[in-house]
Amino acid sequence: MDKGQLIRELQFKAVRSSGAGGQHVNKVSTKIELTFDLIRSSAFLDMEKERLLHKLKPRLTNDGLLLLQCDATRSQHKNKELAILRFLDIIESALKAPKKRKRTKPSKTSVEKRLKTKKITAQKKAGRGKPNLE
Repeated sequence: MDKGQLIRELQFKAVRSSGAGGQHVNKVSTKIELTFDLIRSSAFLDMEKERLLHKLKPRLTNDGLLLLQCDATRSQHKNKELAILRFLDIIESALKAPKKRKRTKPSKTSVEKRLKTKKITAQKKAGRGKPNLE
């Protein structure tokens, strides 16, 4: 993964933020919409691209675009930086390989404890039956 190439492939669009903010909010475009075309990207190897497509499937559009929005601050530049940081964080977490599971056996004491509680529960339930009058 080449971060420089990734950032060059990003597309930004500044739009007006929603919500309250007075007269000034209606004049300036501080909200940033980040768009990244994962399918046509040349920053990833084929294996990495497959992993990203699989892990980010719910976040991608039908065309393979990843869309992020940021309107956390009143500054367009800060919102752009935050959007890039969030984007890189999402990509890095999606590229991480899952840890291999190590098979383990239950300890001797845990097995004994489980069997003991099973025995106690069985006796408790056996005592709930109708009494034998013979």
